[in-house]
Amino acid sequence: MPKVRTNRVKYPEGWELIEPTLRELDGKMREAELDPHDGKRKCEALWPIFKITHQKSRYVYDLFYRRNEISKELYEFCLDQGYGDRNLIAKWKKFDLWMSQVASLGSYTLFVFQFDAHPGYERLCCLRCIQPRDHNFGTTCVCRVPKHLREEKVVECVHCGCGGCASGD
Repeated sequence: MPKVRTNRVKYPEGWELIEPTLRELDGKMREAELDPHDGKRKCEALWPIFKITHQKSRYVYDLFYRRNEISKELYEFCLDQGYGDRNLIAKWKKFDLWMSQVASLGSYTLFVFQFDAHPGYERLCCLRCIQPRDHNFGTTCVCRVPKHLREEKVVECVHCGCGGCASGD
């Protein structure tokens, strides 16, 4: 006789601490998906979804890498269940690794590495903003340009509605 499979998910230890926040963000996501988009451009209808996805990913990232409040097992569980964008978190993590290496080398080395390394991903809003194939002239999104270098002062990204995620802002 074959085994009966159930759809039960085994939650790791510590899940009950972060579950209310993630459920609340899931509720906001449902509202954003069901929100009527009459009178909006096609891309504008997706902006709230991108923002909530960014919030969920940032929440999971901060809990694991910044505050060290969740275990590796719970972190991997959250990513596997879709509570965070693994690729976006990888970009944020690159910046943290760069900062930890520079901080361990001292202040003199900070000046030397300042021009060699270009982290720039610590505030990245979405991955579409850094993909050259999605933009004119093979560049990145306008939200990646620091505010002091922009011709227009108020800019919104076409993909996700970001007002500016450059590291120099």
